[in-house]
Amino acid sequence: MTEKKLRFPEKNAWEISLRVRYSETDQMGIVYHANYLPWFEMGRTEFCRQLGISYREWEERGVLLPCVEAHCRYKRPARYDDLLVVRTVIRELKRCSVTFGYNVFREEILLTEGYTKHAFTDPQGKLLSRPEPFYGMLERRMISSESE
Repeated sequence: MTEKKLRFPEKNAWEISLRVRYSETDQMGIVYHANYLPWFEMGRTEFCRQLGISYREWEERGVLLPCVEAHCRYKRPARYDDLLVVRTVIRELKRCSVTFGYNVFREEILLTEGYTKHAFTDPQGKLLSRPEPFYGMLERRMISSESE
């Protein structure tokens, strides 16, 4: 079976690379399914950092991003010592939430795709509407990528 190589032209993407550790695999030598969510988090954290404000700074300013929904679809297995790329994009930005999309590749072959949806809340869990400056940064990133 020939592996299909995919390219995603999304311009608002941010990529990180990681190597699969032995502890992330199961007895069959395949990455355990739950390990993809921490990789999504790593991609999301670096995506926010490249916007100019780290996750830590969001929290210090009273804006939290609890995950309210997560989805992961496994297309091909990742294995011990594979070098992977996690590509993160903003899929949707709403008044009180943001949805990030993720694709995990090995040598441009799509292995896994998924998304996480996060609410904007204060430390007490109350929903926040368009919290600044974060909302504006996400919105500008989406607009600039659409016009490129």
